[in-house]
Amino acid sequence: MKRLSNSVQAFAGAVFAAVFQAIKVVRPDRPNHPEGVHLVGVLERDGLPPRASGIPWLDTAGTNPVDARLSRSLGLPGSFPDIIGLAVRFTEQGKMCDMLLATTGPTGLGRFILKLRRDAASAVFSTMMPYKSESGPVLIAARTIDGPAQLPAEPRSFSSHLGQHEWTLELHFASPLGPWTRFGTLTLTLADAHGSDTSERFDPVLNPLPTAGTYGWTRRLREPSYAVARRRD
Repeated sequence: MKRLSNSVQAFAGAVFAAVFQAIKVVRPDRPNHPEGVHLVGVLERDGLPPRASGIPWLDTAGTNPVDARLSRSLGLPGSFPDIIGLAVRFTEQGKMCDMLLATTGPTGLGRFILKLRRDAASAVFSTMMPYKSESGPVLIAARTIDGPAQLPAEPRSFSSHLGQHEWTLELHFASPLGPWTRFGTLTLTLADAHGSDTSERFDPVLNPLPTAGTYGWTRRLREPSYAVARRRD
């Protein structure tokens, strides 16, 4: 049964990779998240949350400067809603770490369903794929607590609305269906006054979260697609 399950996961990963490869014909540089906005800021962890996540990095206080990118996943026209992605990169003990979040529902099974959104300020972002901790699977989520009232996800409009303001998101963790627990904040600003994009590629497979494990099934689902996206055809 386990071998069958692994085979199904590997097959699903191959299907996703094939879809990425097809899109890559049209978008050779970035098959998904084709346009975005480069952000910089700081990720602050509070330490000693009311309940421990089982991931030491989440449960201890600390500060990490970050590079980030907000983008529209499907690359639909700007007037259309899209899945909004928020990629965050930082360095911990000399190792590069990437945390990728996307717009989902906030509760229950909705945490595992991607949602099309127009506005980043009112959206809930989550990792959707769980990390492996000492006490089981852990999801991470972010939602706005301070900043402009509206942040349209279309890159030029987002940059115009954010301007010189800060965008602050509250960070939480939870078991797949459990309550959210705050562990810190993420504060972001435009990397430059023009709201330029970045050429950096974020990859949670190559650059995992510090002190967190990964599940074999998440690697089997994600790795083939990320391998296609990495290739410079």
